Amino acid sequence: MAIKRKKQTFVVVIPNFEDIFHSFYACEIIKGVSLGASPLKVDLLIHITDRFNHREWLDSFLLDKNYIDGILFADIDQDINVVKKVIDRGMPYLVLNNVLNNAMNYIAVDNRKAAFDLVEYLIKHGHTKIATIAGDLTTQSGQMRLEGYYEALAKHGIRPAKNYVTRGDFLRTPARIAAKKILNLKDRPTAIFAASDVMALELMDIAKELNISVPSQLSVIGFDDNPLNRTSSIKLTTVYQPLVEMGRSGLEHLYQISKGKAQLPVKILLPTKFVVRESTQVL
Repeated sequence: MAIKRKKQTFVVVIPNFEDIFHSFYACEIIKGVSLGASPLKVDLLIHITDRFNHREWLDSFLLDKNYIDGILFADIDQDINVVKKVIDRGMPYLVLNNVLNNAMNYIAVDNRKAAFDLVEYLIKHGHTKIATIAGDLTTQSGQMRLEGYYEALAKHGIRPAKNYVTRGDFLRTPARIAAKKILNLKDRPTAIFAASDVMALELMDIAKELNISVPSQLSVIGFDDNPLNRTSSIKLTTVYQPLVEMGRSGLEHLYQISKGKAQLPVKILLPTKFVVRESTQVL
C-alpha cells in the first residue's frame, strides 16, 4: 500500500572520506543540491556512506518508493553495480562527477580534458620536466586527471620519469609526503600538476620549507579553484569547476526524471575554466 506524502524526498549519497565536513567538493555539492531543492519544495536526505563497503550504500528504505522519490550520487567510486541496483528497482537516479558511457544518467565535467589543458599550458610555456601528484585513483576524477597528464605529455613526445608520478589521494598528509619525494629528487621537475588545490597548497608549503621558490624555481598548478587559495601568499593557477551548479542541476534533473518529464538518458558535461594566477612561470 502506497504511503501518501506531502513532499517528495530525494537522497544524496556521499561516499565518506577523511575530513569530509571540511571538504570543498562535498560542501559545494550539498550547497548546490540545497539550492535546487528549495524552489521545488522537496525534502533532502544526506546519506554519508562507507567508502569501502559498498554493500551498505543502499538499504531497503532507500530503495522503497513509498519513502524515496530518487537518489543522487555525489560519486560512485567506480562502482557501476551500485547504480545498476537502483535501476533494477526502478528508482529514479542521477550520478554526479562521473562520465558514464552506457545508458546511465550523469552530470559531470571533463576531468581528462581539463587536466590535459593544464599540462599542455605548462609545456607551451617551456616546461618538459613536469611531475604530478595524482588524486584518489578509486575515483573517476582521480583517474581522468592522471590520464590527462599522461596524454598531454605524450602528445608532445615527453616521457615522464617514473618518480615524477606520485599519489596524494586528494588528502593533505599524503600530498605532503608525495611533495617531499618529488622536491628532494636530484633531477627535480620545473613544474608540478597537483590534482587538487588542497594538494597543490601543501606542495607549495613543502617547497617553502625546502627554500624552493614558487614560481621562479617551480611552477605549480592545482585543480578546483578552492577558496583556500585566498589564504595563500602565492595565488594558485588552477581550473574552476562548477560544483554548486553540478549539485543544483543534478537535483533539478532528478526531479524531472521522477516526474517522467526528462529525456533519458541525461548526459551533461559542464564547462570548466582555466584560471591563471601567480604560481606558474614561463621558462
